[in-house]
Amino acid sequence: MSASPASQTPSQGNDEVCLSLQDLSISYGNKEAVRGVHMDIPKGKVTAFIGPSGCGKSTVLRALNRMNDLIDGCSIRGRVIFHGQDLYRRDIDPVEVRRRIGMVFQKPNPFPKSIYDNIAFGARINGYRGDMDELVERSLRKAALWDETKDKLRDSGYALSGGQQQRLCIARTIAIEPEVILMDEPCSALDPISTLKIEEMMHELKKNYTIVIVTHNMQQAVRVSDLTGFFNVSAQPGSDRKVGALVEFAETGMIFNSPQQQATLDYVSGRFG
Repeated sequence: MSASPASQTPSQGNDEVCLSLQDLSISYGNKEAVRGVHMDIPKGKVTAFIGPSGCGKSTVLRALNRMNDLIDGCSIRGRVIFHGQDLYRRDIDPVEVRRRIGMVFQKPNPFPKSIYDNIAFGARINGYRGDMDELVERSLRKAALWDETKDKLRDSGYALSGGQQQRLCIARTIAIEPEVILMDEPCSALDPISTLKIEEMMHELKKNYTIVIVTHNMQQAVRVSDLTGFFNVSAQPGSDRKVGALVEFAETGMIFNSPQQQATLDYVSGRFG
């Protein structure tokens, strides 16, 4: 299927496609939020979604692991393909989808449990039979949090700073061994030092995971992502309603240095947003 001119998938050489969005449209009740998204997200890369508020980028992100199923009245058209399967087929278990495609939210949300049990919780539910101590340590190391927590694993997750709590949530996601990690503005509530640690961690994580991040921080998109999709809103003919759409998707350097669409240039140069 060929993409529309405004949303072509970038040339990725031999990169393996991890997630393919095919004419994806999402509505809340009778209000369409985003329309006609075509995008191939490559494996082992960081893909960033940018754009002004209300353009549908977080809505599309949540569609990648069926989190929108939890919102009353939300419906989709089109397909999200993962390992050759449409994630929205009737026989697909959304719980299994969310195990393989994990999510980290904007606000850190540790469980009211110890640091250790935050990491072990999901693994236990999923029937993990290996060495739990080793899993907890490995997950915390991948989230760059082991050195800061190894002597207080029985302390509450709430005792950590905001930045540490966010890394704890990332470690908790890693512990259930997903293939993809979705991050919805994971640094928006954090200080610059905590933000830097999470950005450095993303560079390490992409060696083993595919990462998709929504960010309002364009400098962050430049620093962490390999590819960037720019979303925008536009008025529909004969209506005052505005609908989100993918305007342009390309390698991050191209989006920020030589975009093909005027709207992309206007956004990344700060003329609106």
